[in-house]
Amino acid sequence: MVELSRRNVLAGTAAAAAVASVSPFSVNTSRAQGAAASPMTGVYSYKFGDVNLIQVFDGARTFPIPDNFIVNLSKEDTAKAYAAKFMPQGQVTITFSPLVIKTGGKTIIVDTGNGLGANAATKGAVGNMRHSMKAAGIDAGDVDIVLISHFHGDHINGLKNADGTPAFPKAEIKVPAGEWAFWTDEANQSKANGYNKGNFANVKKVFDGIKPTPFDAGKEVAPGITATATPGHTPGHTSFVIASGSKSVIVQGDVTNHASIFMENPGWHLVFDNDAQMAEATRRKFYDMVSAEKLPIVGYHFPFPSAGYVEKNGSGGYHLVTAQALG
Repeated sequence: MVELSRRNVLAGTAAAAAVASVSPFSVNTSRAQGAAASPMTGVYSYKFGDVNLIQVFDGARTFPIPDNFIVNLSKEDTAKAYAAKFMPQGQVTITFSPLVIKTGGKTIIVDTGNGLGANAATKGAVGNMRHSMKAAGIDAGDVDIVLISHFHGDHINGLKNADGTPAFPKAEIKVPAGEWAFWTDEANQSKANGYNKGNFANVKKVFDGIKPTPFDAGKEVAPGITATATPGHTPGHTSFVIASGSKSVIVQGDVTNHASIFMENPGWHLVFDNDAQMAEATRRKFYDMVSAEKLPIVGYHFPFPSAGYVEKNGSGGYHLVTAQALG
């Protein structure tokens, strides 16, 4: 059962109906000319009440649309859906954008990107989070807390350097208790869908030598940041509510992947969702709440700079209004 409501999402915050205006004070997206492996960096920073939010671009991966990518839609119709969104013919591009939060004297990261190992392997296509952090003037050694939304590789692989050492040596690594319990018990591998069966080995590799702190949904996990359960994509998938005074913004990992596809068609099931029915139920309840409350939202796979608002589209789905459109 999905426990998601205005009350528990906004627990501990004031006047939830107040909506923040997103006021960018710096934008820097660049890719060095020349070698394909040159780092791509992207930084989008803005004030949210007394909180500094800094979106750091990790990169984008383009690949041929696999069979059953949308498991309850034919491959032909899936290709048509992506082509209608001006994706390359027969291909899909996914972007990755971790978030850095500066609040209460702490530097906090939500998710860690694909990692420097992937940066080398993909010749700079992904794994650029650390380059983007450097461009923003943020050193990995200064990070106090790392919050993980869930245990898929594009969210946890950045916990390690390319040589396997911890990427954030001074940080407390905080993870959803449900994720930790599921992915660290190999007996659960039989309960995972086809895609997720292969994730157990990666989780074991990433957390080797790292002792995380598990947390429960509904708890404050960092100054002004509360965890809220959004399961389905993975068993312990978690989103985060950042509060500053009377303002709140919600940060989602993979409640949806492509906003233009899965927000507009919340009943479509992505191959990466471990429990497709639960993921759909979460998606609908989550976006009903976010749209009704006019809450600003940050999404890991949203088009960079990954922030905006959600509106109902009149046909049972939703539409993302990006932050740039708000002025």
